[in-house]
Amino acid sequence: MTAHLEQWLGLALRWAHVIVGVSWIGTSFYFNWLNARFAHPATPEPGVSGELWSVHGGGFYRVVKYGVAPGRLPATLHWFKWEAYATWWTGMSLLVLLYYVGARAYLLDPMVSSIAPATGIAIGSASLAVSWLVYDGMCRSPLEAQPAVLAGLGLILVTVLAWGLSHLLSARAAYLHVGAALGTIMVANVFRVIIPSQRAMVASLTAGQAPDAWRGRQAALRSLHNNYLTLPVLFVMVSSHYPETYGSPWGWAILGALFVIGVLVRHWFNLRNAGRPNRWLLPAAALGLVALAALTAPRGDGAGPATGSPAPFAEVRVVIAQRCAPCHSSAPTYPGISVAPAGVMFDTPAEIQGKAQRILDRAVTTKTMPLGNLTGISDAERDLLGRWVADGASLR
Repeated sequence: MTAHLEQWLGLALRWAHVIVGVSWIGTSFYFNWLNARFAHPATPEPGVSGELWSVHGGGFYRVVKYGVAPGRLPATLHWFKWEAYATWWTGMSLLVLLYYVGARAYLLDPMVSSIAPATGIAIGSASLAVSWLVYDGMCRSPLEAQPAVLAGLGLILVTVLAWGLSHLLSARAAYLHVGAALGTIMVANVFRVIIPSQRAMVASLTAGQAPDAWRGRQAALRSLHNNYLTLPVLFVMVSSHYPETYGSPWGWAILGALFVIGVLVRHWFNLRNAGRPNRWLLPAAALGLVALAALTAPRGDGAGPATGSPAPFAEVRVVIAQRCAPCHSSAPTYPGISVAPAGVMFDTPAEIQGKAQRILDRAVTTKTMPLGNLTGISDAERDLLGRWVADGASLR
């Protein structure tokens, strides 16, 4: 029953995380598009610096933007913050439920390090807090006036974080914690800088005082950073489905490269929204993906180890039964697993043969299965599976 409830709690949290994440990112994308599309008002109005007309759902909308603020603030002023907070809380709840409660399966990998679950949880949690403190300090330093240097240093630090975590946590957990660190930075920007700056501006205008220029600059800087971090964080959210990235020995470098690709794509959108389309950014991002695919491609014929004697299916089935079937079965026997993950089952010879390529990819090439190597598969057993696939995955 506990495992069953955990499954449904995970589903509810993941669904909620996607819903509020879409709301936050959608709002961010819309306002970035909106700010780039304002035109001078056809009829000048006091304090108005731009207007935009749009049509949606059968209605016409006119949005105006004030250079500073209207002469009198309205009784109701809408703030966009809860989407960000809810995205972080649901994401952190998922991280705790999956990676901290299930630390031995998801957070740790004995092939990477021998740290205890409590140590791994402490390292993962600390990486989020330290990432924010370092980033915040950089933004408040003289680097604030050097955006290119700040961005370059940020990329280096993200890659270093990925490298460090990949030597302590499982490959999947390392990626997820880098994404969680970036998400923490984004929501902390909203909570600690952007919203307080907006509140201070409203208070100053209400009191008839000039807003604090430094606060405004910091809010604009953090908002810009959040804009560019969006696509890299979205990749990390789905990265667990692609072991070819995190499962590579160079997974940390691949994550850094994908970070750059996401920023390039986001920059293309920003330039396009501003009426300054760029022809090379998207092709460069596409070529980057092609290059990563080529660099991570299995060497040889792609079918795993081709040397050694053919592997009899009888031996393969024993390995599958001992190392894979405790989870991947119609009736899992591993504690905490009530349903076969991803619906993959190895109960019959036909099911095993039908998933031969998947076995090769996950257990032999990327070595991301079994999770945390909880069932203790050996390199010799991985080699046996690889030889079986190379020999045609027959049932002989």
